[in-house]
Amino acid sequence: MSAEPHPTLPPVRLPSDAELARDALVAPLFARAVRLARWAGPHTRVDIGGELAAAQLPEAAAVLGLDPTDEEGPVLASQAWRVAVDTGLVDVAEPEEGGAEESGTAAPGEDLALVAGGAPGEVLDLWLAALDTVLADAAVPDLDDLVDALDAGGEIDFDRLDWNPSREADFLDGVLANLYLLTVSEHGASDGPVPLPVLAASMVIPEDMGEPTDAVLEQVSDAMMRLDDQFRQLEPIGLVEFRPVDEALMAEADDEEFAAADSAGGPSRGEVDDEDVSRYGLVRLTPLGLYGIRARMLEAGVTAPAVGELADKGADALLDAVSGYPEGAAQAEIEQWLAGREPQGAVAELLAAARGADEGGPLRRLRCQQALAPAGPEAEPAVRAVLDDAELGGLARVWLSERGVADVPAPDEAMVFWLTVDTIAAQLAADGETAELPLLMRSLTEHHTGFFDQVWRVEHPATAYVLETMGRMHPDKKAAKEARKAAFKARSRQA
Repeated sequence: MSAEPHPTLPPVRLPSDAELARDALVAPLFARAVRLARWAGPHTRVDIGGELAAAQLPEAAAVLGLDPTDEEGPVLASQAWRVAVDTGLVDVAEPEEGGAEESGTAAPGEDLALVAGGAPGEVLDLWLAALDTVLADAAVPDLDDLVDALDAGGEIDFDRLDWNPSREADFLDGVLANLYLLTVSEHGASDGPVPLPVLAASMVIPEDMGEPTDAVLEQVSDAMMRLDDQFRQLEPIGLVEFRPVDEALMAEADDEEFAAADSAGGPSRGEVDDEDVSRYGLVRLTPLGLYGIRARMLEAGVTAPAVGELADKGADALLDAVSGYPEGAAQAEIEQWLAGREPQGAVAELLAAARGADEGGPLRRLRCQQALAPAGPEAEPAVRAVLDDAELGGLARVWLSERGVADVPAPDEAMVFWLTVDTIAAQLAADGETAELPLLMRSLTEHHTGFFDQVWRVEHPATAYVLETMGRMHPDKKAAKEARKAAFKARSRQA
Protein backbone atom coordinates (compact mmCIF):
# COMPACT_ATOMS: atom_id res chain seq x y z
CA MET A 1 0.00 0.00 0.00
CA SER A 2 1.59 3.27 -1.07
CA ALA A 3 1.90 6.06 1.47
CA GLU A 4 3.76 9.23 2.29
CA PRO A 5 6.76 8.70 4.61
CA HIS A 6 5.59 8.07 8.15
CA PRO A 7 2.57 10.38 8.50
CA THR A 8 0.59 10.14 11.75
CA LEU A 9 -3.16 9.51 11.64
CA PRO A 10 -5.79 10.07 14.33
CA PRO A 11 -6.18 7.13 16.73
CA VAL A 12 -9.01 4.71 16.01
CA ARG A 13 -11.01 2.72 18.53
CA LEU A 14 -11.38 -0.90 17.44
CA PRO A 15 -13.28 -3.87 18.87
CA SER A 16 -11.28 -6.74 20.37
CA ASP A 17 -9.50 -9.20 18.10
CA ALA A 18 -12.06 -11.84 19.11
CA GLU A 19 -14.96 -9.64 17.94
CA LEU A 20 -13.15 -8.76 14.71
CA ALA A 21 -12.37 -12.43 14.04
CA ARG A 22 -16.07 -13.27 14.42
CA ASP A 23 -16.87 -10.52 11.90
CA ALA A 24 -14.28 -11.95 9.52
CA LEU A 25 -15.75 -15.46 9.70
CA VAL A 26 -19.24 -14.26 8.75
CA ALA A 27 -18.10 -11.99 5.92
CA PRO A 28 -19.94 -13.57 2.95
CA LEU A 29 -16.99 -14.01 0.63
CA PHE A 30 -14.65 -15.35 3.34
CA ALA A 31 -17.36 -17.72 4.60
CA ARG A 32 -17.84 -19.05 1.05
CA ALA A 33 -14.09 -19.59 0.69
CA VAL A 34 -14.07 -21.62 3.92
CA ARG A 35 -17.00 -23.78 2.74
CA LEU A 36 -15.28 -24.53 -0.56
CA ALA A 37 -12.05 -25.39 1.26
CA ARG A 38 -13.95 -27.96 3.33
CA TRP A 39 -15.58 -29.31 0.17
CA ALA A 40 -12.30 -29.68 -1.74
CA GLY A 41 -11.05 -33.26 -2.09
CA PRO A 42 -10.02 -36.00 -4.51
CA HIS A 43 -12.94 -35.19 -6.78
CA THR A 44 -11.89 -31.54 -7.21
CA ARG A 45 -10.24 -30.59 -10.50
CA VAL A 46 -8.34 -27.39 -11.20
CA ASP A 47 -6.89 -25.77 -14.30
CA ILE A 48 -3.50 -24.16 -14.81
CA GLY A 49 -3.30 -21.22 -12.40
CA GLY A 50 -5.25 -23.08 -9.72
CA GLU A 51 -8.64 -21.96 -11.02
CA LEU A 52 -11.52 -24.34 -10.42
CA ALA A 53 -12.28 -26.30 -13.59
CA ALA A 54 -15.36 -24.99 -15.42
CA ALA A 55 -17.11 -28.35 -15.07
CA GLN A 56 -16.78 -28.10 -11.29
CA LEU A 57 -18.27 -24.63 -10.96
CA PRO A 58 -21.97 -25.69 -10.90
CA GLU A 59 -21.26 -28.20 -8.11
CA ALA A 60 -19.26 -25.57 -6.17
CA ALA A 61 -22.12 -23.09 -6.55
CA ALA A 62 -24.56 -25.67 -5.20
CA VAL A 63 -22.28 -26.30 -2.20
CA LEU A 64 -22.52 -22.58 -1.44
CA GLY A 65 -26.31 -22.65 -1.64
CA LEU A 66 -26.29 -20.74 -4.92
CA ASP A 67 -28.27 -21.54 -8.04
CA PRO A 68 -25.85 -23.33 -10.39
CA THR A 69 -28.06 -22.52 -13.38
CA ASP A 70 -27.94 -18.80 -12.67
CA GLU A 71 -24.96 -17.03 -14.24
CA GLU A 72 -24.08 -15.36 -10.94
CA GLY A 73 -23.75 -18.65 -8.99
CA PRO A 74 -20.66 -20.00 -10.80
CA VAL A 75 -19.10 -16.50 -10.85
CA LEU A 76 -19.39 -16.18 -7.06
CA ALA A 77 -18.11 -19.73 -6.62
CA SER A 78 -15.07 -18.98 -8.79
CA GLN A 79 -14.32 -15.83 -6.79
CA ALA A 80 -14.61 -17.69 -3.47
CA TRP A 81 -12.34 -20.46 -4.77
CA ARG A 82 -9.67 -17.93 -5.75
CA VAL A 83 -9.78 -16.45 -2.23
CA ALA A 84 -9.51 -19.94 -0.71
CA VAL A 85 -6.42 -20.71 -2.81
CA ASP A 86 -4.72 -17.35 -2.21
CA THR A 87 -5.20 -17.55 1.55
CA GLY A 88 -3.90 -21.12 1.90
CA LEU A 89 -7.29 -22.54 2.85
CA VAL A 90 -6.90 -24.80 -0.19
CA ASP A 91 -3.75 -26.47 -1.57
CA VAL A 92 -3.71 -27.08 -5.31
CA ALA A 93 -1.54 -29.24 -7.52
CA GLU A 94 -1.79 -27.69 -10.97
CA PRO A 95 -1.64 -29.83 -14.13
CA GLU A 96 1.68 -29.82 -15.98
CA GLU A 97 1.67 -28.13 -19.35
CA GLY A 98 1.75 -30.82 -22.00
CA GLY A 99 1.34 -33.54 -19.37
CA ALA A 100 -0.95 -36.54 -19.55
CA GLU A 101 -3.34 -35.12 -16.99
CA GLU A 102 -5.63 -32.38 -18.28
CA SER A 103 -6.44 -31.08 -14.81
CA GLY A 104 -4.81 -30.78 -11.43
CA THR A 105 -6.14 -31.60 -7.98
CA ALA A 106 -6.96 -29.75 -4.78
CA ALA A 107 -7.28 -30.52 -1.09
CA PRO A 108 -7.96 -28.60 2.13
CA GLY A 109 -4.90 -26.60 3.17
CA GLU A 110 -3.18 -26.67 6.55
CA ASP A 111 -4.46 -23.15 7.32
CA LEU A 112 -8.07 -24.34 7.17
CA ALA A 113 -7.67 -25.70 10.70
CA LEU A 114 -7.06 -22.14 11.93
CA VAL A 115 -10.63 -21.17 11.05
CA ALA A 116 -12.04 -23.33 13.85
CA GLY A 117 -9.04 -23.80 16.12
CA GLY A 118 -6.80 -20.79 15.60
CA ALA A 119 -6.36 -17.71 17.75
CA PRO A 120 -8.30 -14.57 16.73
CA GLY A 121 -5.11 -13.03 15.36
CA GLU A 122 -4.54 -16.05 13.11
CA VAL A 123 -8.08 -15.82 11.75
CA LEU A 124 -7.54 -12.12 11.07
CA ASP A 125 -4.30 -12.88 9.21
CA LEU A 126 -6.26 -15.20 6.92
CA TRP A 127 -8.87 -12.50 6.37
CA LEU A 128 -6.15 -9.93 5.56
CA ALA A 129 -4.78 -12.29 2.92
CA ALA A 130 -8.29 -12.60 1.49
CA LEU A 131 -8.59 -8.81 1.51
CA ASP A 132 -5.40 -8.51 -0.55
CA THR A 133 -6.92 -10.78 -3.19
CA VAL A 134 -10.17 -8.82 -3.33
CA LEU A 135 -8.37 -5.46 -3.52
CA ALA A 136 -6.24 -6.73 -6.37
CA ASP A 137 -9.37 -7.84 -8.22
CA ALA A 138 -11.13 -4.53 -7.53
CA ALA A 139 -8.25 -2.60 -9.09
CA VAL A 140 -8.72 -4.44 -12.41
CA PRO A 141 -11.08 -2.81 -14.92
CA ASP A 142 -14.02 -4.61 -16.48
CA LEU A 143 -12.89 -7.89 -18.05
CA ASP A 144 -14.76 -7.07 -21.25
CA ASP A 145 -12.42 -4.11 -21.71
CA LEU A 146 -9.45 -6.40 -21.16
CA VAL A 147 -10.65 -8.80 -23.83
CA ASP A 148 -11.21 -5.96 -26.29
CA ALA A 149 -7.71 -4.69 -25.58
CA LEU A 150 -5.92 -7.95 -26.46
CA ASP A 151 -3.65 -7.37 -29.40
CA ALA A 152 -2.85 -9.83 -32.15
CA GLY A 153 -0.03 -11.35 -30.12
CA GLY A 154 -2.37 -12.29 -27.32
CA GLU A 155 -0.95 -9.72 -24.87
CA ILE A 156 -2.74 -6.82 -23.20
CA ASP A 157 -2.24 -3.49 -24.91
CA PHE A 158 -2.17 -1.26 -21.84
CA ASP A 159 -1.89 1.92 -23.92
CA ARG A 160 -5.10 1.08 -25.75
CA LEU A 161 -6.79 0.10 -22.52
CA ASP A 162 -5.53 3.24 -20.73
CA TRP A 163 -5.01 1.11 -17.64
CA ASN A 164 -1.90 1.18 -15.49
CA PRO A 165 -2.04 -1.61 -12.86
CA SER A 166 0.22 0.21 -10.40
CA ARG A 167 -1.70 3.47 -10.81
CA GLU A 168 -5.04 1.74 -10.32
CA ALA A 169 -3.83 0.01 -7.15
CA ASP A 170 -2.46 3.30 -5.82
CA PHE A 171 -5.76 5.03 -6.59
CA LEU A 172 -7.75 2.44 -4.65
CA ASP A 173 -5.29 2.61 -1.75
CA GLY A 174 -5.66 6.39 -1.73
CA VAL A 175 -9.46 6.13 -1.74
CA LEU A 176 -9.42 3.77 1.23
CA ALA A 177 -6.92 5.96 3.09
CA ASN A 178 -9.18 8.98 2.57
CA LEU A 179 -12.21 6.96 3.68
CA TYR A 180 -10.26 5.95 6.80
CA LEU A 181 -9.45 9.61 7.55
CA LEU A 182 -13.06 10.66 6.97
CA THR A 183 -14.18 7.87 9.31
CA VAL A 184 -11.77 8.24 12.20
CA SER A 185 -12.79 11.07 14.50
CA GLU A 186 -12.14 12.53 17.94
CA HIS A 187 -14.31 9.82 19.49
CA GLY A 188 -12.59 6.89 17.81
CA ALA A 189 -14.71 6.36 14.70
CA SER A 190 -17.65 8.07 13.06
CA ASP A 191 -20.79 6.00 12.57
CA GLY A 192 -22.00 8.08 9.64
CA PRO A 193 -21.51 6.91 6.04
CA VAL A 194 -19.55 9.02 3.57
CA PRO A 195 -21.34 10.17 0.39
CA LEU A 196 -19.62 8.75 -2.68
CA PRO A 197 -19.32 12.19 -4.36
CA VAL A 198 -17.39 13.49 -1.34
CA LEU A 199 -14.97 10.58 -1.51
CA ALA A 200 -14.54 10.91 -5.27
CA ALA A 201 -13.97 14.66 -4.99
CA SER A 202 -11.31 14.10 -2.31
CA MET A 203 -9.30 12.14 -4.88
CA VAL A 204 -9.76 14.49 -7.81
CA ILE A 205 -10.27 18.12 -6.75
CA PRO A 206 -7.08 19.88 -5.57
CA GLU A 207 -7.33 21.38 -2.09
CA ASP A 208 -6.49 24.87 -3.35
CA MET A 209 -9.08 24.83 -6.16
CA GLY A 210 -12.01 27.19 -5.75
CA GLU A 211 -14.90 26.50 -8.14
CA PRO A 212 -14.22 23.19 -9.94
CA THR A 213 -14.06 23.38 -13.73
CA ASP A 214 -16.33 21.31 -15.95
CA ALA A 215 -13.38 19.07 -16.81
CA VAL A 216 -12.68 18.42 -13.12
CA LEU A 217 -16.36 17.71 -12.45
CA GLU A 218 -16.32 15.17 -15.25
CA GLN A 219 -13.31 13.49 -13.61
CA VAL A 220 -15.22 13.37 -10.32
CA SER A 221 -18.18 11.77 -12.06
CA ASP A 222 -15.91 9.17 -13.67
CA ALA A 223 -14.26 8.47 -10.31
CA MET A 224 -17.69 8.00 -8.72
CA MET A 225 -18.66 5.37 -11.26
CA ARG A 226 -15.34 3.57 -10.78
CA LEU A 227 -15.76 3.63 -6.98
CA ASP A 228 -19.33 2.38 -7.29
CA ASP A 229 -18.04 -0.71 -9.08
CA GLN A 230 -15.12 -1.20 -6.68
CA PHE A 231 -17.15 -0.92 -3.49
CA ARG A 232 -19.64 -3.47 -4.84
CA GLN A 233 -16.68 -5.87 -4.99
CA LEU A 234 -15.32 -4.90 -1.56
CA GLU A 235 -18.56 -5.24 0.38
CA PRO A 236 -18.73 -9.09 0.39
CA ILE A 237 -15.36 -9.39 2.16
CA GLY A 238 -16.74 -7.29 5.03
CA LEU A 239 -14.60 -4.22 4.39
CA VAL A 240 -17.44 -1.75 3.84
CA GLU A 241 -21.15 -1.25 4.06
CA PHE A 242 -22.19 0.20 0.74
CA ARG A 243 -25.29 1.70 -0.81
CA PRO A 244 -24.67 1.85 -4.58
CA VAL A 245 -25.46 4.77 -6.84
CA ASP A 246 -29.10 4.76 -7.88
CA GLU A 247 -29.42 3.09 -11.29
CA ALA A 248 -31.71 5.91 -12.43
CA LEU A 249 -28.95 8.43 -11.73
CA MET A 250 -26.48 6.46 -13.80
CA ALA A 251 -28.80 6.92 -16.76
CA GLU A 252 -28.68 10.66 -16.12
CA ALA A 253 -24.88 10.79 -15.83
CA ASP A 254 -24.61 13.43 -18.54
CA ASP A 255 -27.15 15.69 -16.88
CA GLU A 256 -25.76 19.01 -15.59
CA GLU A 257 -27.39 18.53 -12.18
CA PHE A 258 -25.58 15.21 -11.76
CA ALA A 259 -22.22 16.84 -12.47
CA ALA A 260 -22.92 19.58 -9.96
CA ALA A 261 -23.84 16.95 -7.40
CA ASP A 262 -20.42 15.35 -7.71
CA SER A 263 -18.70 18.46 -6.39
CA ALA A 264 -21.26 19.29 -3.74
CA GLY A 265 -21.74 15.85 -2.22
CA GLY A 266 -25.39 15.63 -3.27
CA PRO A 267 -27.90 16.51 -5.95
CA SER A 268 -27.48 20.26 -5.63
CA ARG A 269 -25.55 22.93 -3.77
CA GLY A 270 -28.66 23.79 -1.78
CA GLU A 271 -30.19 21.87 1.09
CA VAL A 272 -30.90 18.19 0.44
CA ASP A 273 -32.47 15.47 2.52
CA ASP A 274 -30.77 12.21 3.44
CA GLU A 275 -32.67 10.26 0.80
CA ASP A 276 -31.41 12.58 -1.96
CA VAL A 277 -27.79 12.19 -0.85
CA SER A 278 -28.10 8.42 -0.53
CA ARG A 279 -29.09 8.13 -4.19
CA TYR A 280 -25.52 9.17 -5.06
CA GLY A 281 -24.04 6.29 -3.08
CA LEU A 282 -23.00 5.96 0.55
CA VAL A 283 -20.06 4.02 1.94
CA ARG A 284 -18.86 3.26 5.45
CA LEU A 285 -15.88 1.28 6.68
CA THR A 286 -16.99 -1.48 9.01
CA PRO A 287 -15.01 -2.07 12.24
CA LEU A 288 -13.38 -4.96 10.39
CA GLY A 289 -12.68 -2.58 7.50
CA LEU A 290 -11.02 -0.07 9.82
CA TYR A 291 -8.87 -2.89 11.16
CA GLY A 292 -7.94 -4.01 7.65
CA ILE A 293 -7.04 -0.59 6.27
CA ARG A 294 -5.07 0.24 9.42
CA ALA A 295 -3.14 -3.03 9.07
CA ARG A 296 -2.22 -2.15 5.49
CA MET A 297 -1.16 1.36 6.52
CA LEU A 298 1.05 0.00 9.29
CA GLU A 299 2.67 -2.35 6.79
CA ALA A 300 3.36 0.66 4.56
CA GLY A 301 5.13 2.50 7.40
CA VAL A 302 2.27 4.83 8.31
CA THR A 303 1.83 5.70 11.99
CA ALA A 304 -1.81 4.71 12.55
CA PRO A 305 -2.45 4.45 16.30
CA ALA A 306 -5.31 2.53 17.86
CA VAL A 307 -6.82 3.22 21.25
CA GLY A 308 -5.64 0.62 23.75
CA GLU A 309 -2.27 -0.19 22.21
CA LEU A 310 -0.46 1.78 24.94
CA ALA A 311 -1.97 -0.22 27.80
CA ASP A 312 1.28 -2.10 28.41
CA LYS A 313 3.59 0.91 27.93
CA GLY A 314 5.06 3.19 30.57
CA ALA A 315 3.44 6.46 31.67
CA ASP A 316 6.05 8.48 29.75
CA ALA A 317 5.08 6.75 26.47
CA LEU A 318 1.40 7.17 27.31
CA LEU A 319 1.55 10.92 27.97
CA ASP A 320 3.80 11.59 24.98
CA ALA A 321 1.40 9.74 22.68
CA VAL A 322 -1.92 11.07 23.97
CA SER A 323 -0.56 14.61 23.90
CA GLY A 324 -1.18 14.46 20.16
CA TYR A 325 -4.61 12.79 20.42
CA PRO A 326 -7.99 14.54 20.34
CA GLU A 327 -9.44 14.80 23.83
CA GLY A 328 -11.97 11.98 23.50
CA ALA A 329 -9.42 9.50 22.17
CA ALA A 330 -6.88 10.60 24.80
CA GLN A 331 -9.37 9.96 27.60
CA ALA A 332 -10.23 6.51 26.24
CA GLU A 333 -6.54 5.58 25.99
CA ILE A 334 -5.83 6.80 29.52
CA GLU A 335 -8.77 4.85 30.95
CA GLN A 336 -7.51 1.62 29.39
CA TRP A 337 -4.00 2.30 30.68
CA LEU A 338 -5.27 2.85 34.23
CA ALA A 339 -7.57 -0.19 34.18
CA GLY A 340 -4.75 -2.69 34.47
CA ARG A 341 -2.73 -0.96 37.19
CA GLU A 342 -2.64 -0.49 40.95
CA PRO A 343 -4.07 3.04 41.45
CA GLN A 344 -1.49 4.65 43.73
CA GLY A 345 1.49 3.35 41.76
CA ALA A 346 -0.10 4.39 38.47
CA VAL A 347 -0.73 7.93 39.76
CA ALA A 348 2.86 8.26 40.97
CA GLU A 349 4.13 7.05 37.57
CA LEU A 350 1.92 9.54 35.71
CA LEU A 351 3.07 12.45 37.86
CA ALA A 352 6.72 11.56 37.33
CA ALA A 353 6.20 11.36 33.56
CA ALA A 354 4.45 14.77 33.53
CA ARG A 355 7.60 16.62 34.57
CA GLY A 356 9.79 18.38 32.04
CA ALA A 357 10.79 21.84 30.78
CA ASP A 358 10.64 20.78 27.13
CA GLU A 359 8.10 22.12 24.66
CA GLY A 360 5.76 19.16 25.21
CA GLY A 361 5.74 19.52 29.00
CA PRO A 362 2.60 21.70 29.37
CA LEU A 363 0.45 19.35 27.29
CA ARG A 364 1.79 16.29 29.14
CA ARG A 365 0.73 17.89 32.41
CA LEU A 366 -2.70 18.70 30.98
CA ARG A 367 -3.13 15.05 29.94
CA CYS A 368 -1.84 13.95 33.34
CA GLN A 369 -4.46 16.15 35.00
CA GLN A 370 -7.05 14.56 32.70
CA ALA A 371 -5.80 11.10 33.70
CA LEU A 372 -6.04 11.93 37.41
CA ALA A 373 -9.58 13.30 37.15
CA PRO A 374 -11.37 9.96 37.77
CA ALA A 375 -8.92 8.82 40.46
CA GLY A 376 -10.35 8.26 43.94
CA PRO A 377 -9.01 8.75 47.49
CA GLU A 378 -6.41 6.03 46.98
CA ALA A 379 -4.47 8.49 44.75
CA GLU A 380 -4.19 11.17 47.47
CA PRO A 381 -0.83 10.05 48.97
CA ALA A 382 0.89 10.15 45.58
CA VAL A 383 -0.61 13.55 44.78
CA ARG A 384 0.37 15.00 48.16
CA ALA A 385 3.94 13.85 47.57
CA VAL A 386 4.38 16.46 44.80
CA LEU A 387 2.85 19.49 46.59
CA ASP A 388 6.27 21.13 46.85
CA ASP A 389 7.29 20.28 43.29
CA ALA A 390 7.76 23.43 41.19
CA GLU A 391 6.15 21.88 38.11
CA LEU A 392 3.49 19.66 39.68
CA GLY A 393 2.58 21.50 42.89
CA GLY A 394 -0.12 23.58 41.24
CA LEU A 395 -1.65 20.55 39.54
CA ALA A 396 -1.66 18.69 42.87
CA ARG A 397 -3.42 21.56 44.65
CA VAL A 398 -6.10 21.76 41.97
CA TRP A 399 -6.77 18.02 42.25
CA LEU A 400 -6.96 18.07 46.06
CA SER A 401 -9.14 21.19 46.16
CA GLU A 402 -11.60 19.73 43.68
CA ARG A 403 -12.11 16.83 46.08
CA GLY A 404 -12.75 19.08 49.06
CA VAL A 405 -9.59 18.13 50.96
CA ALA A 406 -9.39 20.52 53.91
CA ASP A 407 -5.68 21.01 54.57
CA VAL A 408 -4.42 21.95 51.09
CA PRO A 409 -1.61 24.53 51.49
CA ALA A 410 -2.09 27.75 49.54
CA PRO A 411 0.33 28.17 46.62
CA ASP A 412 2.86 30.96 46.72
CA GLU A 413 2.74 33.69 44.12
CA ALA A 414 5.51 32.20 41.99
CA MET A 415 3.60 28.92 41.71
CA VAL A 416 0.37 30.72 40.76
CA PHE A 417 2.00 32.56 37.88
CA TRP A 418 3.94 29.49 36.72
CA LEU A 419 0.73 27.42 36.67
CA THR A 420 -1.02 30.17 34.70
CA VAL A 421 1.64 30.14 31.99
CA ASP A 422 1.68 26.34 31.93
CA THR A 423 -2.12 26.14 31.64
CA ILE A 424 -2.35 28.55 28.70
CA ALA A 425 0.61 26.87 26.95
CA ALA A 426 -1.11 23.50 27.34
CA GLN A 427 -4.41 24.79 25.96
CA LEU A 428 -2.61 26.29 22.96
CA ALA A 429 -0.80 23.01 22.32
CA ALA A 430 -3.99 20.96 22.63
CA ASP A 431 -6.50 23.06 20.69
CA GLY A 432 -4.73 26.09 19.24
CA GLU A 433 -6.16 29.60 19.49
CA THR A 434 -9.78 28.73 20.25
CA ALA A 435 -12.66 31.14 20.80
CA GLU A 436 -12.74 30.18 24.50
CA LEU A 437 -9.12 31.11 25.16
CA PRO A 438 -9.66 34.91 25.34
CA LEU A 439 -12.27 34.32 28.08
CA LEU A 440 -9.75 32.28 30.05
CA MET A 441 -7.16 35.04 29.62
CA ARG A 442 -9.57 37.70 30.84
CA SER A 443 -10.45 35.62 33.90
CA LEU A 444 -6.80 35.05 34.81
CA THR A 445 -5.72 38.67 34.45
CA GLU A 446 -8.75 40.12 36.26
CA HIS A 447 -8.04 38.00 39.34
CA HIS A 448 -4.43 39.11 39.66
CA THR A 449 -3.55 42.76 40.21
CA GLY A 450 -0.46 43.73 38.28
CA PHE A 451 -0.49 40.43 36.42
CA PHE A 452 1.73 41.53 33.51
CA ASP A 453 4.20 43.33 35.80
CA GLN A 454 5.02 39.98 37.37
CA VAL A 455 4.31 37.21 34.88
CA TRP A 456 7.18 38.05 32.50
CA ARG A 457 9.63 37.00 35.23
CA VAL A 458 8.21 33.44 35.41
CA GLU A 459 10.87 30.77 34.86
CA HIS A 460 8.91 28.80 32.29
CA PRO A 461 10.13 28.08 28.72
CA ALA A 462 6.76 29.14 27.27
CA THR A 463 6.45 32.49 29.11
CA ALA A 464 7.27 34.74 26.15
CA TYR A 465 5.19 32.65 23.75
CA VAL A 466 2.15 32.75 26.04
CA LEU A 467 2.46 36.51 26.53
CA GLU A 468 2.76 37.11 22.78
CA THR A 469 -0.40 35.07 22.25
CA MET A 470 -2.19 37.05 24.95
CA GLY A 471 -1.09 40.22 23.19
CA ARG A 472 -2.98 39.05 20.11
CA MET A 473 -5.99 37.43 21.72
CA HIS A 474 -6.80 39.24 24.97
CA PRO A 475 -10.25 40.81 24.59
CA ASP A 476 -9.24 43.94 26.56
CA LYS A 477 -7.11 46.26 24.39
CA LYS A 478 -5.23 47.74 27.34
CA ALA A 479 -4.41 44.31 28.72
CA ALA A 480 -3.35 43.13 25.25
CA LYS A 481 -0.90 46.05 25.02
CA GLU A 482 0.50 45.25 28.46
CA ALA A 483 0.89 41.62 27.38
CA ARG A 484 2.96 42.62 24.35
CA LYS A 485 5.25 44.76 26.52
CA ALA A 486 5.63 41.91 28.99
CA ALA A 487 6.42 39.50 26.13
CA PHE A 488 9.25 41.78 24.98
CA LYS A 489 10.69 41.81 28.49
CA ALA A 490 10.43 38.03 28.72
CA ARG A 491 12.21 37.60 25.40
CA SER A 492 14.96 40.00 26.47
CA ARG A 493 15.34 38.19 29.79
CA GLN A 494 15.59 34.79 28.12
CA ALA A 495 18.17 36.15 25.68
